[in-house]
Amino acid sequence: MKLWQKDKTSKKEVETFTIGRDPEFDLILAPFDVSGSMAHAHMLASIGLLTEKELQVLIKGLKEIREEIRKGIFTIAPGVEDVHSQVEFLLTERYGDIGKKLHSGRSRNDQVLVDLKLYYRHAIQQTVEETQNLFDLLVDLAEKHKDDLMPGYTHTQLAMPSSFGLWFGSLAEGLAEDMHLWQSAYALVNRNPLGSAAGYGSSFPLNRTMTTELLGFADMHYNVINAQNSRGKTEKFLSFALAGTAGTLNRLATDAIMYMNQHFGFIHFPDELTTGSSIMPHKKNPDVFELIRAKTNQIQAYPQSIMMLLTNLSTGYHRDLQLLKETIFPAFEQLNDSLKIARLMLENIKVKKNLLDNDFFAYLFSVEEVNRLVLEGMPFRDAYKKVGMDIEKDNFAPGTKVKHTHEGSIGNLCLEEIKEKMKASGIDFSKAIQAEEKLWQ
Repeated sequence: MKLWQKDKTSKKEVETFTIGRDPEFDLILAPFDVSGSMAHAHMLASIGLLTEKELQVLIKGLKEIREEIRKGIFTIAPGVEDVHSQVEFLLTERYGDIGKKLHSGRSRNDQVLVDLKLYYRHAIQQTVEETQNLFDLLVDLAEKHKDDLMPGYTHTQLAMPSSFGLWFGSLAEGLAEDMHLWQSAYALVNRNPLGSAAGYGSSFPLNRTMTTELLGFADMHYNVINAQNSRGKTEKFLSFALAGTAGTLNRLATDAIMYMNQHFGFIHFPDELTTGSSIMPHKKNPDVFELIRAKTNQIQAYPQSIMMLLTNLSTGYHRDLQLLKETIFPAFEQLNDSLKIARLMLENIKVKKNLLDNDFFAYLFSVEEVNRLVLEGMPFRDAYKKVGMDIEKDNFAPGTKVKHTHEGSIGNLCLEEIKEKMKASGIDFSKAIQAEEKLWQ
């Protein structure tokens, strides 16, 4: 039975095709659906569409369902179309016609939208927390290894001296800058669409400001058409934020794979964090980083996938939008898993000391030698030519001391400034958390 069903139902093949993977995603949305319903019930009572007694019955019923969700015993019964229908059917089954009143003043369109907004808000918080954990570790590693030199590369060729501290610090600052994308995404997510109904409002005197406050949204989508059109736009913003953090992780993974290679040997990990070969006893494979690289590449493709899905959609709801869940929901899982496992790997990383003492890396110090001559008074072009000729004649014998002092260099990592950058780009989740707690008191 479906909420919209009259005397006929869809053909089985049509029903199977149109429902798709929604049941698995609807179970994820279940706790957010009952939160949206709770706020909506309070609002309906405030405008006289529910009596106080009816409101208390619905509150009791919604709390029961919420507890079942928490215990993992909530299911969507066979033949029930979605989580919204299941919640309404349970309330009606347990408490009679009062359950049928809850849908007054809303459509499944804005009900899905508010569920998604609440879920995305929660998912962003989880991702930001995981990102912060990895960021903190990278800053600690940067400080720990600030004096451990390593080669720097351009065009994948030996270029100039770098350090493990500089490398770790670059990844930390990259994550901090990625947070600006999450700020933008959260600002769009944190707007209330409830009350837009099917996208054209309602003749009921709904109090949308009330539900905005009850659900802890920072603001609402005021125009009801725009509220509906925010579906898709929201996911597009999210996909760019997901892709941004994924891009930083991708660089970490690619570097780690290369640095683990025996030809480099810059870093290594305990055997239990690598995998072996069925025929080559010596192998220690970087499977974790290879899968991080693959997963983050998939995530970086999602913005294009979403933009193509949204192409040519006119104003209003379209069933096409259902497929957005199949991209965004797994993307959060992929990214959070990658953040967690990257942190586990880096908690156990060992770096090779005194790397640049090897004569193999002598040419890394060519720029240092040019700069030394310039500081002694030689014009830059003359110094550049002299060092170049020494290299060609195999007369180059540089010192291996590195003295970089400017902001963000080997000798001045600016880790405190990078930590401040992360702090400034953070998101305040307290209002949403407090509203959720108050709603269910």
